Amino acid sequence: MNSLVLTNMMHRPARTTVSVIGIGIGILLIVFTIGLANGSLRERAQRDGNVGAEIMIRPLGSFSLSSADALRMPISLESEFEKVPGVAAAVPQAQNTVPAKDGITGSRLVDGVDYDKYAAVAGLTIVKGRKFVDGKDEMMADEGWLEGRKLKIGDKFELYDRQFEIVGTYEPAAGPRIKIPLSTMQTQLGAEGHVSGFLIKVKEGYTVQQVGDELIKRYPDNQIIRTSELEELYMQGIPALNVFLNVVIGVAGFISALIILLTMYTTVTERTRQIGVLKSLGMSNVNIGWTIVKEALLISIGGIIFGVLGTYLLKLALGKWTSLTVAVDPGVVAMIVGVGLVSGIIGALYPGIRAARLDAVEALNYD
Repeated sequence: MNSLVLTNMMHRPARTTVSVIGIGIGILLIVFTIGLANGSLRERAQRDGNVGAEIMIRPLGSFSLSSADALRMPISLESEFEKVPGVAAAVPQAQNTVPAKDGITGSRLVDGVDYDKYAAVAGLTIVKGRKFVDGKDEMMADEGWLEGRKLKIGDKFELYDRQFEIVGTYEPAAGPRIKIPLSTMQTQLGAEGHVSGFLIKVKEGYTVQQVGDELIKRYPDNQIIRTSELEELYMQGIPALNVFLNVVIGVAGFISALIILLTMYTTVTERTRQIGVLKSLGMSNVNIGWTIVKEALLISIGGIIFGVLGTYLLKLALGKWTSLTVAVDPGVVAMIVGVGLVSGIIGALYPGIRAARLDAVEALNYD
């Protein structure tokens, strides 16, 4: 039986190959889209959680992935926050989204900080060059960001429709990858004396829960966010994303089922006489239908393998040539395997039933 299935598949190798590739592209669409979405969110959450602070304070309703809100918190709150029991340091931070014109992403987030205060909490060290000068059009970035764009110290990079000089690189990567002087961003946005929020460093001997509760009690009109919870917040922060991913999965599964249906229907039509011979030799209707389904499953498995391998290759290519991150979750791969197999079975049902119902005499006389 197995040799019959393999022989049938190799009878039309071009059609089998095209079917495998067609299903594989659908699988790649699912795995890559989900991986790119999750990878980007997780990478952003990891960098934001790598700032060395345990708590972030933002105005109510302002926490989002874009952080494109106006700077609304007075920087004078810095001294007030540092008086709260358990607060070791409160670091002001301004963030703003600007268009990305280098063709990698549509927009990018820029950090406006006081480098010395920020570096003390985040543990940043200057790898090359120097820190930016307050009030000037200068910027710093982590080493990986510069290497990915083949930039170096002294080069110019466009932000806010003007050229900023790259004066230094730092490690480790923490928060938005481009950092400019806080005063420069405040002037650009017409928000002197204001920031997006604060990073709170907790003193030894205090817990994050204790300090967070005290901050909520004193400043109920602000969001108190634990940096350890950022990934979960980001994943929940775009409810439409899950809907979109579910639609992608549904469309890819439907396309895979259609490809299998078309392939196996054509196969049954071409092998009508062969099916008649098998029936005349005593093969049951169930075995004939199962033969069609097994062939469809093998094609689906080939498509799954093609799609998953293609995703890993694309992931490697993106990691080498861009800063995009693709997270291939084993759970997602397992789900995709299930979708591919179910799509293959559904697509093979009608051709399989049609083959099983063929009359042996009519099938032998089929021209």
